[in-house]
Amino acid sequence: MERKERTRRAILDAALSLGEESSLGAVSLRQVAKEVGIVPTAFYRHFDSIEALGMALVDESFVSLRAMLRDVRQADPTYGDIVDGSVAILAQHVHDQRAHFLFIARERVAGPTLVRERIRHEIELAERELATDLALMPGVEVWTAEDLQIVSNLIVNAMVSTAEAILNARSPDAEAEIQHRSRTQLRMLLVGALNWRSDKAGRSPEGS
Repeated sequence: MERKERTRRAILDAALSLGEESSLGAVSLRQVAKEVGIVPTAFYRHFDSIEALGMALVDESFVSLRAMLRDVRQADPTYGDIVDGSVAILAQHVHDQRAHFLFIARERVAGPTLVRERIRHEIELAERELATDLALMPGVEVWTAEDLQIVSNLIVNAMVSTAEAILNARSPDAEAEIQHRSRTQLRMLLVGALNWRSDKAGRSPEGS
């Protein structure tokens, strides 16, 4: 069992390495097997296809990140604590799993259909979990379910953009500025959202 797990890990790492030069869709099963040092048929003991391998990499990237962000939100924090904690955790996670996030940034645009769909699914899960947690925070009692969905979508999209900007940062100072701007952006977003009031038609009472 331990040997099988080591081989599986080696396959995942080989796919990350080979994918640095091109999209996963251009990587063949034989290339991955050669990189690991196994026969192509041995690949199927671990994954049904290259697409299944890609989806496993997506899961690795998102599952632990979503769990850590949930912990930040469920520790009875203020909105400022949520913003600061979430940006710090995101930045650390991007550093700890840099190859995975480079993979995500590339494959969510240019990857195989099934992999792009899995990335989109994981982002949607993050949005739904955030909406659920935000609904328990003070000040959002007047929001509709649609309001919660919209705010969560804006926050998660901002976090995705921040992660990609961190990947491309050319220096520690540049990354520090990216994190600062991200915290400011999220705080501004929440300030605006907390002053939003919906009527039944989904518009603010002022008609905006």
